[in-house]
Amino acid sequence: MDYPSQWQNLLQNLGDWQGSFTRLTPQGEVLEVIPSRVVLAGREGNRAVEQTITLSPPGQPPQDRRLFYSTLNRGTLVFANGAFSQGSLQWGPLAEFGAELGLIHANQRVRLVQQYNRTSHLDNLTLIQETQAGRPADPPVTPWAWDSLVGVWDGTATTLYPDWRNPEAVPTCLEVTRQGETLHQTLTAGPWTKTSAGRITGNQVLFTASDPAIQVLDLGQGMTSTCPVAIKGGRPCFLELGWCVNPSHRQRMIRTYDGSGAWVSLTLVEEFRRP
Repeated sequence: MDYPSQWQNLLQNLGDWQGSFTRLTPQGEVLEVIPSRVVLAGREGNRAVEQTITLSPPGQPPQDRRLFYSTLNRGTLVFANGAFSQGSLQWGPLAEFGAELGLIHANQRVRLVQQYNRTSHLDNLTLIQETQAGRPADPPVTPWAWDSLVGVWDGTATTLYPDWRNPEAVPTCLEVTRQGETLHQTLTAGPWTKTSAGRITGNQVLFTASDPAIQVLDLGQGMTSTCPVAIKGGRPCFLELGWCVNPSHRQRMIRTYDGSGAWVSLTLVEEFRRP
């Protein structure tokens, strides 16, 4: 992996993206929905990108913000299909912390910002759903519930690293079952296998056996937010966005931090439900 390939990957996001920014509480309650338009245009022979963000809060004039950049910051990595993440390089006590996770499929993008406050508790979420202007969007996965995840999902996990070492790809298998209000998961990635069980409460599944405890939120239309309720010093953690593109195809983006709080990898999982 090298910088030119990362920049070319970023260019997969060029276009006129229209949709909305949905701001949510840490429990997934919707605070506001703001119509949005994000235009990413190549400049100087695609050696630079101009980004124009227009938010149109109801009852208020549109708010424009323009950015111009020709390099990627150290907190950003981009996959070949344009999926990306940018965010904190390091967690630390008494510091704000968070990241944006972005998935892309055909003419659609889904992005999620997970933000922590200075006490290391999840503070807010922003879900961004976008479609390329003038192009058809796939119908949303509705209705969607936790039972929609039940089954066996086979896929591939591709991992990028901040030090730009060669990417790694391993086969994955995720088996999900439900017993009453408990969701059971067995995940195999290469030679590694992990089992977990979480308690379902409405739009939340809480995995309390993890340290720190992990919360999965149903964001609607097949999208999920997975992250710690609060980050603990000395414990590794991860931030994840999941998206069921359709009932048998799911993507996940996972940003991982080690026990020292340092960002160590970014993983894109493409998985398909067995018939």
